[in-house]
Amino acid sequence: MRKTGSKLMGKRVGVVIMAAAMTLGMTMGLAGCGAQEQGNVQQSSQAEQTASTAGSDGNGSGTGADATVYKVGICNYVDDASLNQIVENIQARLAEAGAEKGVTFQVSLDNCNTDAAVMNQIISNFEADQVDLMVGVATPVAMAMQAATEESKTPVIFAAVSDPVGAGLVESMEAPGANVTGTSDYLDTTAIMNLIFAANPDADKIGLMYDLGQDASTGAIVSAKDYLDKKGIAYVEHTGTTNDEVLLAAQAFVTDGVDAIFTPTDNTIMTAELSIYETLADAKIPHYTGADSFALNGAFLGYGVDYANLGRETADMIVDVLVNGADPATTAVRTFDNGTATVNTETCAAVGFDFETIKTAFAPYCTKVQEITTAESFQ
Repeated sequence: MRKTGSKLMGKRVGVVIMAAAMTLGMTMGLAGCGAQEQGNVQQSSQAEQTASTAGSDGNGSGTGADATVYKVGICNYVDDASLNQIVENIQARLAEAGAEKGVTFQVSLDNCNTDAAVMNQIISNFEADQVDLMVGVATPVAMAMQAATEESKTPVIFAAVSDPVGAGLVESMEAPGANVTGTSDYLDTTAIMNLIFAANPDADKIGLMYDLGQDASTGAIVSAKDYLDKKGIAYVEHTGTTNDEVLLAAQAFVTDGVDAIFTPTDNTIMTAELSIYETLADAKIPHYTGADSFALNGAFLGYGVDYANLGRETADMIVDVLVNGADPATTAVRTFDNGTATVNTETCAAVGFDFETIKTAFAPYCTKVQEITTAESFQ
């Protein structure tokens, strides 16, 4: 594992340091994780967003030009609230950890926006830059990184992969078996189905909305169908791969007269949520989804993983591999079961539910019910 001096960023870092430091400060503020303003993190991207700061371990070591530098390449799959929240918290936690351990994390961050060609180019750039570790946010990026590092064995830490075993990223959750491990946002589909019928015991037709190309949706939709078949509940499916197709799907559900709609942790539907939530709310159709970011963007409910915490846990795994020498092959995939139901109170009222009644109905099926209102990003 290569360790270089922190001067390697050179003059280019100095040119953009002020603007990048402001960017890092905004990131930490959004993440709400209380990271100190000057941690050990350097950031860069294809968009020339770079920050360079240095800290100390409290013993006068690991500071300035003498700090050990670890190069980390992060590729985000798409610009959406959930995945952005993960990235922001990875960056903030790395800043904290750098200050704690007297090292510097030089982070190269980019977003492929679902474009496979761009994704592969970003990963190639990481390889050419000889990063010490790659971070793949969402299943498609993680799989591309796995393929790209078969020879180099560069460690890969993934984030928000719903089914790491099913995707072929790891041999098992406990013992990944190669150079790849990370964090999973596995969705408890049964828990969401229980919430649907807790709110409306008389529901007799459920809509399933997802993108056929999203690996995160495959297993969850199969589980949802199995649950509904066992209860003898009818369901209809509509899929979409673009915002326009998702909007058409939402309109089709209105025509079908479904009582509720279920969507897993599907990035395509998440990205389109701001475009469809009013259509569903006007039709009095609650949208139950697999992440709080959907509820932020207008869905009635998001259930599942706390993505801010997932981001921080992902960063801790990065630190464990780079600084502590942990082997990804024997580092278990981290999963989360926070059982939090996030209800959009504006949409709750729009579909005809009383929030306090819903909160009481949901209580037996989750550890916490929290409120949110519609916005484009977490503050």
